[in-house]
Amino acid sequence: MGACLASEPAWVTSKPSLQEGAAPLTSGDTAGWHSQSQLQPLPMDPLQAVHLEPRKKRSRQMGASRTSLPQDVKFRDLVLFILEKKMGTTRRAFLMELARRKGFRVENELSDSVTHIVAENNSGSDVLEWLQVQKVKDSSQLELLDVSWLIECMGAGRPVEMTGKHQLVVRQDCPASPNPGSQEAPALAVHRISEYACKRRTTLNNCNRIFTDAFEILAENSEFRENEDSYVTFIRAASVLKSLPFPIVSMKDTEGIPCLGDKVKGIIEEIIEEGESSEVKAVLNDERYQCFKLFTAVFGVGLKTSEKWFRMGFRTLSKIREDKSLKFTRMQQAGFRYYEDLVSCVTRAEAEAVDVLVKEAVRAYLPGAFITMTGGFRRGKKIGHDVDFLITSPESTEEDEQQLLHKVVNLWEKKGLLLYHDFMESTFEKLKQPSRKVDALDHFQKCFLILKLPHERVDSDRPSQQEGKNWKAIRVDLVMCPYECHAFALLGWTGSRQFERDLRRYATHERRMILDNHALYDKTKRMFLQAESEEEIFAHLGLDYIEPWERNA
Repeated sequence: MGACLASEPAWVTSKPSLQEGAAPLTSGDTAGWHSQSQLQPLPMDPLQAVHLEPRKKRSRQMGASRTSLPQDVKFRDLVLFILEKKMGTTRRAFLMELARRKGFRVENELSDSVTHIVAENNSGSDVLEWLQVQKVKDSSQLELLDVSWLIECMGAGRPVEMTGKHQLVVRQDCPASPNPGSQEAPALAVHRISEYACKRRTTLNNCNRIFTDAFEILAENSEFRENEDSYVTFIRAASVLKSLPFPIVSMKDTEGIPCLGDKVKGIIEEIIEEGESSEVKAVLNDERYQCFKLFTAVFGVGLKTSEKWFRMGFRTLSKIREDKSLKFTRMQQAGFRYYEDLVSCVTRAEAEAVDVLVKEAVRAYLPGAFITMTGGFRRGKKIGHDVDFLITSPESTEEDEQQLLHKVVNLWEKKGLLLYHDFMESTFEKLKQPSRKVDALDHFQKCFLILKLPHERVDSDRPSQQEGKNWKAIRVDLVMCPYECHAFALLGWTGSRQFERDLRRYATHERRMILDNHALYDKTKRMFLQAESEEEIFAHLGLDYIEPWERNA
């Protein structure tokens, strides 16, 4: 519930630039070489100097390569062509030479032998339009890739797997051939953007933070005002922009991208032109938004309580604490008592220390248990608000499942590690159909806790944050689920929230199925579909498997 203290959103302080989102070179002789300005002072051997000399552009010759095949080509199945557009002659020449040194075959000119086109700061549509100008009739066999893929290849010293973050995106309305009416022209084999987050690969490498920060603020304000339609509009826009492997630098880049309506595009255009959104700025200066942001950061305080306090005239937490007429729940009392700790971010090191605590306690009573850290940390995040764990065991009885969390909590209480706990007993029914609601909570047994994490558990050399205080209060959620539901629960508790919403929406609208944290039900076959892993659930839905770290929608 607590909000991590963060720096000012990117959209307030900067304008989008062509260099946003470009991946740095990562290892060996690639380190540090990202911009043309860095390339200028490079000491060059005679061979390299020849390649880096400016040269006149020559017309493209299809069918024959102008590059002699080097003797040390290691990867002969790949033939690369690096696009000079938006990259520049010097940087292109440097990357070509470096790739060749790493054993890659790189053509000087576009030819029939090229299999991969590498570009920088270009969308798939930009590259496709360039290919059409070059009179390339069949581009279906070409892989269109961002320069980040080549950089990762050179860092690894071999070709790496091509994932969604590497593939260039083509707008839905962009024709795949110079003659759209031709029935013989094959479709371009490039990544197309889906309206569903569960069909997009979204890593933590966000090229469009200047826009996504803005839309997440607008979505949060809509949630505070309980405006579901507005919330969905803004959160879907933020989600699709996070998935793009290139930065939006002009309105042309937004053409054909789903989930970007007129209102959303108007905000994008204003940020591109002005560096900020007047609507977002107004929200950040809005007293109601500021108060709701402050109040909901307290553990146990939701929208109804925030609305009540705001209407009563409260504007600060200190005034709320001092008011003797207010009655607080146990959860809210704990939220105020440990407020400073709970609103600070949980680091990965702290999460891993809690992971050790949880595994020690659970396996003391259920040695064969599977314990998985879920949520943002499973998706690769370095910080979070709390730490979630999913617990199951193929050997446990129903009685074991009912008693385990109670035993664990009692153990922590005896050790002096328990600051707060609240049980929610299981109401799970095996034969009940999944919920049709995209945000439905599951019915598994849960325990919401605040644990006392000793600093020595994280770092034995770390000094105390406060005098006489050698621990930090950490929010922890434990979920116990039956083993047969484990795959569905793991998928649901991993998130992100928007990924899960779209996964359930896709199941309903595209596959006539119902999915939740308990099960997957096929309405056409009128039967439950069994799954022992997340991969099997994706397969049932006819979806490519998306790794947890690619679900940051």
